Amino acid sequence: MSNREIARYRRQLSLGGFGAEGQRKLLDAHVAVIGAGGLGSPALLYLAGAGVGRITLIDDDVVDLSNLHRQVIHTTDAVGEAKAESARREMLELNPSIRVDTVVERLTWDNALQVLDGADVVLDGTDNFATRHVASAACAQLRIPHVWASILGFEAQLSVFWADRGPVYEDLFPTPPPPGSVPSCSQAGVLGPLVGIIGSAMAMEALKLLTGIGEPLVGTLGYFSSLAGRWEYIPVVGDPATAEKLRADGPDTAEPPAPTEAAAVPEILVVPDGAVLIDVREPGEFTTFHIPGAVNVPLAEITGNGVVPAEITGAGQNPVVVYCAGGVRSATAVRALREAGVTGPLSLAGGIDAWLDRQS
Repeated sequence: MSNREIARYRRQLSLGGFGAEGQRKLLDAHVAVIGAGGLGSPALLYLAGAGVGRITLIDDDVVDLSNLHRQVIHTTDAVGEAKAESARREMLELNPSIRVDTVVERLTWDNALQVLDGADVVLDGTDNFATRHVASAACAQLRIPHVWASILGFEAQLSVFWADRGPVYEDLFPTPPPPGSVPSCSQAGVLGPLVGIIGSAMAMEALKLLTGIGEPLVGTLGYFSSLAGRWEYIPVVGDPATAEKLRADGPDTAEPPAPTEAAAVPEILVVPDGAVLIDVREPGEFTTFHIPGAVNVPLAEITGNGVVPAEITGAGQNPVVVYCAGGVRSATAVRALREAGVTGPLSLAGGIDAWLDRQS
């Protein structure tokens, strides 16, 4: 190592059991990180700061104002910029001696093997089940440890999946749940310090795997309650047949079916004057913030009880616009209303999130 590297990493070099050998392993390492959002932000900064020699960052999203309370690698000036490029700039500002490659596209069945090939560890900071399954299958075939975490409300989960040595992601979640059945951060909410804790823990798992120190969470699920401030650890036993199938087959090449015309829902981008607004989120979400003039009718009342809000039946010639957080629940509500014989309801594209963005 050069004198400058020694000066930069001396606090790590002085660690017993880590030392120069551990630092050299980091300098020679290649880590792939999927997602530069809440989990990726602290993980990327700590990996860069620790001196991981090469980091590949995969993210197809852009920085949004609502990201900034938790995605601390991005700044207000980066709003509208590709997250991968924004994160790369901040990582190199922190440590210009590392290499950061960006892939400004979504990880898919088609590109996963190529994008992740050559990585020593993969950190999965994605927020959707489909991409997690892609990452898991690719890691199994490439024989790469897969550091995974997930946030929901005030709670989080963390584990290391490794087809060669323990369970894989599919041992916990065999198949993706139906779209919209699990709330996203935009629906359930999230506090920044929670993703900071878990993203940092993901980076620590990566450093352990790269250097051989400690005991990575292979075969163990860490569950963290931020409100209690406590970790619990749950043993996970995998089915060898699951890992064997992923190793043998790799990522499935089948793409999800395209939506049929029958499943399409008419959308509208801007709420017209005089529209009847139906908010199908939960009452707690509605109370926190809503579009002025909206009426709260939770989705379950429409789909489960067949409720047609009185405001709709009395709308007359006025347009009916249904909205939720991002557009998933409102699309379901519109379908249910149409099946109930209501004509003309529209789903607000992007939901209240898009509406709020247009106000800022």
